[in-house]
Amino acid sequence: MKKIFPIFIILSIILTACAGTNAATATAKAPATQSGENPPATETVLETASRIEVNEEALNGLEIDVWIPWYGIESDLFHTFVNDFNSQNEWGIKVNVENQINFSNLYDKVTASLPTENKPDLVIALPEHAQGWYTDGAVTDLTDYVDDPKYGIDSNDFPFVFWNQDLTDEARVAFPAQRSAQFLLWNETWADKLGFDSRPASSEKFRQQTCRAQSSMLSDEFAENDALGGWLVNTESMTAYSWMLAFGGGVLEEGNYRFLAPNNIKAFKFLRELSESSCAWQSATADPITSFANREALFITASLHDLPSVARAFASANSADKWSVIPFPSEHNEALVVYGSSYVILESTDEEQLASWLFVKWLLDNKQDARWVETTHLFPLRTSTLGLLGDYEKTHPQWKQAVNLLPEGELQPQLASWRTIKVMLGDGFAHMYRVNTASGQVAAILAQMETMAKDLSK
Repeated sequence: MKKIFPIFIILSIILTACAGTNAATATAKAPATQSGENPPATETVLETASRIEVNEEALNGLEIDVWIPWYGIESDLFHTFVNDFNSQNEWGIKVNVENQINFSNLYDKVTASLPTENKPDLVIALPEHAQGWYTDGAVTDLTDYVDDPKYGIDSNDFPFVFWNQDLTDEARVAFPAQRSAQFLLWNETWADKLGFDSRPASSEKFRQQTCRAQSSMLSDEFAENDALGGWLVNTESMTAYSWMLAFGGGVLEEGNYRFLAPNNIKAFKFLRELSESSCAWQSATADPITSFANREALFITASLHDLPSVARAFASANSADKWSVIPFPSEHNEALVVYGSSYVILESTDEEQLASWLFVKWLLDNKQDARWVETTHLFPLRTSTLGLLGDYEKTHPQWKQAVNLLPEGELQPQLASWRTIKVMLGDGFAHMYRVNTASGQVAAILAQMETMAKDLSK
């Protein structure tokens, strides 16, 4: 035992010395770590305290009124969300919801309510509505809420075309609630049979495909379909605007409305020439989706919420044709116009504004965002929501094609006057087809549009 004991003493001394060496090394390295390459956790802690001066206790029991423009499945789902939020939210906020039938009725009722005490706290309206109310001093700038360390939201998780639509100068007058787009649908299988192996990436290739589809109708024994086959004309305002952008035109120049511009003339002339050569056709009775499924139109115009109906039409027609979502083609830039409603928080108390924002932020959570997509078939607002939509993507491939086109998405004019100008654009575009304006006279239509736009925007 006397021989073993010294060995333990020696081992103890060695271990103590090693521990001391490690401790000394750690101590010696500490200053370098604090000032150099690997900063400690305390130096990377992000600010989490809110800069919004509202005591959360003041939110408990607070009620906010929300007006919505929807009916049917959208309204039903929103009411479900309201019930879920009311029963789950940690602040004790209660949301009351009121339906206003449609966007026009909602706009009128909100505008009338602004000078009164009966105005809502939060509305789901169009961005141009929010622009007008903001000009009147009735809308809360959401910048502080969006950027707040505690209550804010990650801008990098939203596509550019969604994030920027609701900006006016430096102010955020609203936040995206739903987004859709207008695009062309193309029958790939039929196009392949006609000799085309890719979607038209220019206006000239679009002309070739539409004209060959129309020519194919002349080769069968049915005289009643001789005028069909190409693009089934759509005269909605978003269609007109999309074609203008595709040709490098648009409705604005240096912040003012400009319709009579060379590229807009080219766009409208191109479209009228398609009709004059029967490569584009119209019908007051034909259903575009049914015509598309029955190979009566190689191209139709549609929006996101139409896609499930198109799929059902192909199934009903027992058609195995493959069809795709494509942007409006041109030699300049393929165009895809994105539009939709936004959350607008009206001016009220600090507590009511924060409560409204917290409800909006909850609605933008991935789970709610995914449920919106699965119910309405519109775009997910957040890029990260795609991680919850894997099964939906598999069963809705054309929807996924549309999502992939978002980097090409274009904003609408960020002006309050767009509310009336877009209606005038659609009316003028439809008039051009209704009276069969000759392709050489489209400049006169655009000149009238420009004059009306200047009058309407005063």
